[in-house]
Amino acid sequence: MLKIGWFSTGRSEGSRRLLEVVHDSIEKGEINGELSFVFSNREQEEYEGSDLFFNLVNSYHIPLVCLSSKKFAASSPNITAIQQDGILPHWRSEYDREIMRRLKVFTPDICVLAGYMLIVGNEMCQQYDMINLHPALPSGPKGTWQEVIWMLIENKAKETGAMMHLVTPKLDRGPVITYYTFPITGSPFDEYWQEIGGRPIVEVKKEQGESNNLFKLIRQH
Repeated sequence: MLKIGWFSTGRSEGSRRLLEVVHDSIEKGEINGELSFVFSNREQEEYEGSDLFFNLVNSYHIPLVCLSSKKFAASSPNITAIQQDGILPHWRSEYDREIMRRLKVFTPDICVLAGYMLIVGNEMCQQYDMINLHPALPSGPKGTWQEVIWMLIENKAKETGAMMHLVTPKLDRGPVITYYTFPITGSPFDEYWQEIGGRPIVEVKKEQGESNNLFKLIRQH
């Protein structure tokens, strides 16, 4: 049986749906495994969206481990110091070490980053076998799903997709495990591309934000 560690900031409905799908697949026997723990870099009553995520985790009786990255950074004397490699602030290495200390009682076979909004440092990448879910193609935009969609629209992309990749300290660029593609032109997309026309994306974002029809359709797919 595969022991799965689950890392998520738990900030939105998408994070909850990902956990629901995996939990249901385990319950149905489609995945021969168990969710050993869920880790979040937020704590109870820090954000409303994360609280809903924690409620879901608790309803499944999965061990929940929380450590607020926001509070940890604020209390760190090295908050402004940068590591020699320049990738992460110095406090982030300390933060990852504290995560690993708190997770020491667990022995996951694999860890999944599903809506985890922090880059993982080198030490934790070496400690665990980790995969990340990223809503873009291997050569596609980096960042949050919102950032990805806006960049797709701005670049007038013809296709997009999603991938799983091994986690490295390099954001959304670890070795690819698998991915899939789908077109974002043709029916039903062209109608909404025409709505935007040649308007600057900054203008569209300011006026409509995530309620823009093309944005919502790409997210849905």
